[in-house]
Amino acid sequence: MYKDHIYYLRKCVEVSKRSRESGNMPFGCILVDKDGNIILEQMNIEGTDYKCTGHAETQLMEKASMKYSKSFLWDCTLYSTAEPCAMCTGAIYWGNVGRIVYGLSERDLLNLTGSDSKNPTFDLPCREVLSKGQKDIKVIGPFPEIENEVADVHKDFWNK
Repeated sequence: MYKDHIYYLRKCVEVSKRSRESGNMPFGCILVDKDGNIILEQMNIEGTDYKCTGHAETQLMEKASMKYSKSFLWDCTLYSTAEPCAMCTGAIYWGNVGRIVYGLSERDLLNLTGSDSKNPTFDLPCREVLSKGQKDIKVIGPFPEIENEVADVHKDFWNK
């Protein structure tokens, strides 16, 4: 049974906490099927050597595209702690996920990360990236009621 967006976004926050505890950047996402089942979850992947495509959403889409058909993925929702960047939005687009839901906007993320070289955040909303494509991918977010929970995981992480 499908639950509300805040439930799934809180699951993403849990993944982002595990990501930070593992020595990675504090981001997390999950993939939910049309029935509300969490079928994949992903934290950032960097370790000691930075992997430039190690963003949680891009890594999740790599896994999902090898495991599920494009028609199945179209009925899925990718939930993420923060609005997907241009690269991640592209991966979601090419992977054919039909809906994106996020907690914190890219602009608010930029305010958290500042000029930290580990995350040179774009000020480019995913809706803008998707508007240049040919698919009607739905985007829902940000959610003010969870923004503080998302931001808390980032406290004292960035050098700004």
